[in-house]
Amino acid sequence: MRQPRPANPADRHSDLTAEDRSPATADLSGAAAAVCLCPHTIRPGQAIHPASAPNCKDQYVPTASKPTAIKKPQPKTSKSGRRISRRWVAIATAAVIALGAGIGFFLATSGGSRDGTAAAIKPYVGGDLHVLTALGDRLYVGGHDGGAVSADNGRTWTQLASLKGADPMGAAASGDTTLIGGHPGLFRSTDGTSFSKVTGQGGLGDVHALGGAGGTVYAGTAARGLLASNDGGGSWEARNAEAGRMFMGVILVDPADPQRLIAPDMSAGLVASADGGVTWKPLGGPGGAMAAAWDPTNTQRLLAVGMAESALSSDGGKTWTPLTVPQGAAAATFSPDGTTIYAAAPEGSTAAVFASTDQGQTWKALN
Repeated sequence: MRQPRPANPADRHSDLTAEDRSPATADLSGAAAAVCLCPHTIRPGQAIHPASAPNCKDQYVPTASKPTAIKKPQPKTSKSGRRISRRWVAIATAAVIALGAGIGFFLATSGGSRDGTAAAIKPYVGGDLHVLTALGDRLYVGGHDGGAVSADNGRTWTQLASLKGADPMGAAASGDTTLIGGHPGLFRSTDGTSFSKVTGQGGLGDVHALGGAGGTVYAGTAARGLLASNDGGGSWEARNAEAGRMFMGVILVDPADPQRLIAPDMSAGLVASADGGVTWKPLGGPGGAMAAAWDPTNTQRLLAVGMAESALSSDGGKTWTPLTVPQGAAAATFSPDGTTIYAAAPEGSTAAVFASTDQGQTWKALN
């Protein structure tokens, strides 16, 4: 069951008045961030996500000699000879400002960059949203064109520039190593934020599913089937999973028993294995399960997000009860302490993230 998305206070910025759009000069006293002068209408609380940022060539940065105002630039002329109007509004905030247009939000801070590495109100994923998972004290979200990480329970996000275009599908942690699987390939990080593509035998090709615990990492690949690694993704061995399996997203691996797995299977829904992925059996739950997670403090407590419905289980998948998630949610996960359920839904080219502390009865928009 899906419910309407909780109201987001940032949505009030979508209606702009003529006064917002047209000052000839604007007071920027106290501002400490660059202002975009490109053909975007911008105002407090909004932002430009990374897909738009490369087009924003002109900035004004207040300095000691010019601290208070910017002047409207002269119109440019296009190749066809048409005059291009450029509109802007100044933002007078103390140390942090947000610039933007449309439904994607990206926070710009003094000292931040425009390549997608600054803290983001709504992380840029580039369309389809594939994964939301908690690894340690961090949340990761990924989609067709990129991924982001949050260290404050989903309130702000740092865009992972090294995963631009990687199409993150799954994530796993092994010791101090964080692994992200995508199209194409496997990406590794030792700090959780800077990733490099794994080459050679560990490259794997397209990785549709990934998960790990207890020193073992599993990868569902397009070319080589289900593989397992005991050295943080350095080498892999085939698990000869049954033919026809189409794993995607996060593979759940029991920390107490790395042979016990649960995974979304696009051909069969949610499935479980007790022998490290050699054989599988249906686990029930919502049809067309796209994402699954379990409470890190109690692996009998599961959730699954399906194409049309979502569900919770408190007995390892034997029985299920409906879980209401925000409209459009494509992935969900538990917090490390199991007290909160997070859900993410695609919103244009960004991800909207929500939290519930009452088993999905109510949800709060985090960004």
